[in-house]
Formats: sequence, C-alpha cells, structure tokens
Amino acid sequence: MMTRGRIKNILDHFRLGAPVLFLFAILQGCNSATPATQAAPSVSPKAAAASVPPAVATPDDPYVASGPIVVENQVDVLAQREGMVAEISADVGRVVRKGELLARLDDRQLTAQRDAVEAKLHSCEANLEDWQSETSVAEADLKRAQQMRDAGINTQEELEHARYKYVGSKYEIEKATHDLHNAQANLRDIDFELQKTRIEAPFDGVVARRYVRAGQKVSSGDRLFWVSAVTPLLVKFTLPERFMGSVKKGDQVFVSSAAAPDHQHAAKVVQMSPVVDPASDSIDVMAELEGKPDDLRPGMTASVRLAPPSPKQP
Repeated sequence: MMTRGRIKNILDHFRLGAPVLFLFAILQGCNSATPATQAAPSVSPKAAAASVPPAVATPDDPYVASGPIVVENQVDVLAQREGMVAEISADVGRVVRKGELLARLDDRQLTAQRDAVEAKLHSCEANLEDWQSETSVAEADLKRAQQMRDAGINTQEELEHARYKYVGSKYEIEKATHDLHNAQANLRDIDFELQKTRIEAPFDGVVARRYVRAGQKVSSGDRLFWVSAVTPLLVKFTLPERFMGSVKKGDQVFVSSAAAPDHQHAAKVVQMSPVVDPASDSIDVMAELEGKPDDLRPGMTASVRLAPPSPKQP
C-alpha cells in the first residue's frame, strides 16, 4: 500500500511529463506527413509551358504597329551631262507632270553642232539623189550599148565601157547611202545630247527639293532635283510572328498619324514578307492607303491598327 507521499510524487511526475509527451506526438505527426509530400510528382516549368497551347493572334487584338509612310516613285533627278544651268523652270512645291521641264542646261554649242550635222545630212541626201540619177542614165546607156552591139553597130569595147560606168555608179550609190546613214546617226547622237540638256520630271509628282541654281556648273551624275509622287501612299510596318497566320494580303488595316491620332484612314495590305526575320521574330508588311488623305504625307511615321479603335465613351 502506497503512502500519501509516494502518490504525490507520481502525480507531480505526470504533470511535468505531459507537455513533453504532447510535443513529441506533434513532431511525430509532422514527420509522418513529410514522406507523402516528397513523394508527390514534380512538374518542370518547361513541361508546364508545353502543355499549354500557344495563343493565336487575331486581327481584333489591340495591337498597334508603327512605320513610315512612303510612295513607290521617289527619286533624285541627276544631271546626265556636264554643263551650266541656264534656266530653272520648277521650284520646291511645284506639282509637275511626267516630261515637264524642270531646268535646262546651256545648249548653244550643241545646237551649233546640230546645225552642222544637219547640213551634212542634207548634202548626203542630195549626193545620193545625184548618183541615183547617174545610175539610171548609166543603166539606159548600157541597154542601148547592148542593143547596138547585138546589131553590130558598136564594138565590144564600147559595150564594156558602158557596163563599167553603170557598175561604178552603183558603187557610188552604196557609198552615198553609207555617208547618209552616218550623217543620220550623228544627228541622232546630237539630238540625244540635246535631250540631256532638258531636265524633265520622270513621273507625275511634286518637286520636294532643288539642289541647283541658275548659272551653276554641274557634272554628270550631280543631283539637281528630288521629285516625289504623292499617290498612292504606302505604309511599311512589322508585325510579330504570331500574326503570320491571321493577317493576309487584302486585309484592311487602319492608319493614323501622330499629328491627328483620331483620324483613322483605311488601308489594304498589298504585300507581306513570306519569311520571318529571325533577329526580331517579325514579318514585314506593306499596306496601301485608300484615297488621298489630307493629313498624311510621305516621310511621316504612322500608327497602324489591325482593327478599328473602340469608340471613346462619353
């Protein structure tokens, strides 16, 4: 039979050990759950990304591209021969037609040369006509000499003389014809050089820049004018690779400028690159603007939307 003091000691020992046993039970529960957590299969980020199908862009996506506004015809008009600028007929801002005179080089020396070549040409023409007439007479003399020889009136020597004269006349015709062709070629060459003194507009457009002034000496290849067409306007821009299958030739896009962002102009896609630029993962696109927008000019940078912008809420 236990004494009262021994019972007290046992109760005191139980009260002190209960918190320790409780903490030990909690730790055991955590250790038992750890293997289950470690046994769960892990998924790599690459595998997770591969399991998600890639997003396909559509023209309705609110993507805005930018690019320059250009025209197909835009060139520097160069001098084709050396000379002095005698006349300026068009200045910056002038609307010109194809073949219209922009400037003229001094052509006095070439004009004098042309007059001399033309006179030579007329002389060759007259000489050819003379030998053609001489040949006709020689041919008639040959026929008469042949008839007289057949009749025994003249000698064989007289017949041969008439034949040689006819053959010689034919050679003179060939020589005169050759001289005439040379004179004609020289005249064409002079006319071509004279044409080079006329600086003409290569196409319908506007004079964007003038590089020369009257009295200035220029060399062949010097820039004289910069002529630019005004229509049709084209806009060049790039799209990310994801638009390759959703944007195609003939689709409509909407173009605006930084100066007037609220003015949207319709344009039609006329050209798309068949390849993707690996450096930027993008494709080159060109669209042609419809009509003649007053607020757009070649050289401006435009914004391009694949879908019309949503109307602003009041």
